[in-house]
Amino acid sequence: MKGGLDLEPSILFQIIDDLSNHSIQLLCHLAKVSRSGYYNWVKRKAFPSERQIEDEMLKQKIIECHQKYKGIYGYRRIQIWLKRTYDIHINHKKVQRLLSELGIKAIIRKKRIYYGKKEPYLISNNYLNRDFYASRPNEKWVTDITYLIFNGQKLYLSAIKDLYNNEVVAYQISRRNDYKLVLDTLKKAIKGKNVKGILLHSDQGYQYTSHNYN
Repeated sequence: MKGGLDLEPSILFQIIDDLSNHSIQLLCHLAKVSRSGYYNWVKRKAFPSERQIEDEMLKQKIIECHQKYKGIYGYRRIQIWLKRTYDIHINHKKVQRLLSELGIKAIIRKKRIYYGKKEPYLISNNYLNRDFYASRPNEKWVTDITYLIFNGQKLYLSAIKDLYNNEVVAYQISRRNDYKLVLDTLKKAIKGKNVKGILLHSDQGYQYTSHNYN
């Protein structure tokens, strides 16, 4: 994949699975992974053992806690949170193991001091207005950013989708959720296309309301 990121196979397989409406052979070629490896991953995902099912359930709860508290909880506080929130009683060593498998470590971020004026933001009217029907290709595009947690860090995935056939027109992966990520995605999407008249819809995140993006 482009972007200079050295991702674990499981992360690449998940991204391929999310884009599986495209050619699996092509996606595996772009990601530099084998098709057999991808299908073995799908098989393990489809037929997990009872322990895997339980661990996956716990991992989802741990990720929920990690995201809710911005990654500042360690294994002991997560153990307490699981008990209080879901009445789940597990040994702290198991929480440590699951955190290790998820690649999550507690982080403490220092608040950055910002000097100067904030950049003015630009908000467009909601022209889409939840009308997701498109009569032809390149009539209505939607874009958003999601993320995956890997080794305690977030990998951001920005994508643009055509509402006519739900095709992913372009996507970009980065370690930073910033203006460059959305601009690079947009540049990929419009390259070689006549984009005059296309409606591009997003939320009002700071990247999409920035002067550079508009």
